[in-house]
Amino acid sequence: MSQPNVLLPALAGRFGDHRAAISVAGESLSWAQLAARANGTAARLVGADAVAVDARPTLDTVIAIAAGLSAGVPVVPVPPDAGPVERAHIVRDSGVVAVLGAADWPDVVLPRIALAATGEPLPEPSIDATALIVYTSGTTGAPKGVVLSRRAIAAGLDGLADAWAWTTDDTLVHGLPLFHVHGLVLGVLGALRAGSRLVHTGRPTPGAYAAAGGSLYFGVPTVWGRVCAEPEAAKALAGARLLVSGSAPLPVPVFEQLRSLTGHTPVERYGMTETLITLSTRADGERRPGWVGLPIAGVRTRLVEENGGVVEHDGETIGELHVTGTTLFDGYLDRPEATSAAMDGEWFRTGDAAVIDAGGFHRIVGRQSMDIIKTGGYKVGAGEVETALMGHPSVAEVAVVGLPDDDLGQRIVAYVVGSDVDSTALIDHVASTLSVHKRPREIRVVEQLPRNAMGKVQKNLLA
Repeated sequence: MSQPNVLLPALAGRFGDHRAAISVAGESLSWAQLAARANGTAARLVGADAVAVDARPTLDTVIAIAAGLSAGVPVVPVPPDAGPVERAHIVRDSGVVAVLGAADWPDVVLPRIALAATGEPLPEPSIDATALIVYTSGTTGAPKGVVLSRRAIAAGLDGLADAWAWTTDDTLVHGLPLFHVHGLVLGVLGALRAGSRLVHTGRPTPGAYAAAGGSLYFGVPTVWGRVCAEPEAAKALAGARLLVSGSAPLPVPVFEQLRSLTGHTPVERYGMTETLITLSTRADGERRPGWVGLPIAGVRTRLVEENGGVVEHDGETIGELHVTGTTLFDGYLDRPEATSAAMDGEWFRTGDAAVIDAGGFHRIVGRQSMDIIKTGGYKVGAGEVETALMGHPSVAEVAVVGLPDDDLGQRIVAYVVGSDVDSTALIDHVASTLSVHKRPREIRVVEQLPRNAMGKVQKNLLA
């Protein structure tokens, strides 16, 4: 891809005007029609500090976000399921001066700007201008606004286009939320940058994925698990070129089921809102269950010990993953202290624990704060124990945490969703698969695991 100063070449006419180039929940527009509506709306936004968009999965949401980008005005996507308190925080903290589109927010007293029917192109904004302010929650405090530049987004998408051989010949299919990096940046802006057709299914159901006829599919582990639970839907994806999973670790059994049912070994990748997507296995490279591959072009990584030392790349030793390169955010909005705390010079501290092997392949073990369990003098990655448990036929889902223990410091506790669960059998299974000290000391059977909108297990609610 060679459009360094044009963020969305498809809307600038660089790939022609494909009919029905973008479809969301059954509504379709060509690139030229999308550009005309975005340009007309953009003319109403020029000079605004920032605008909010109700990021429900509709074609109007895509038009609104494209309009903000065309105008060079920062867009703040607001989760459609946000409650009044969260929504009020995002609106107040971001400094948006208007709501773009017909958001049904009776508690937000701001001007509403309607979407236009057509309009002429505006000059391309500076590549260094802010494109999006995406709110992300940490372990404490209110959500912070992550400032993402046009340059970072372009660099990240170009790196992924290279890794995935993503071209104008592809049809991308997904049904992911449009208020996160995965669904919005990769899943919408990625198609408009690569020049591929986009089919957003509205909801990511197995039937909708099977009927879409795409070559490139994005999903989170929950989506892929549901696809595998309907074998005929999974088999319908055999004609695709690439299946990509992200936003949470893909359980090894789902990885193997996808490979068996579709004939495709899935691609796994890793990123954060602050870094965009930085690691991925490649379309033309090795893909291992549980490993997220190599840095994309323009990105470097390192592993750091608690004392600041650099961790050996032996595939076993755990360290905190640091990232630097062209995809990094510009900081947390109006929070210089939080931004400074997140950085070590040029390096962003991800807070994620990882291992890197001698060939540069990365495996994410979990969050430093939650997924590194210090038990009896050992350091154990929760993800490793979860992978072992998922290999037992009685386990459908699992989350492993460390709980305070007077003797061990922390004891390993597994929350299990499954049928005919025998706690002793599961503990023995882990002890026979991994080192004995990595076995859970307690199994707690639950009906379901608490998850956020992207399917990530919210372990803080368990612990």
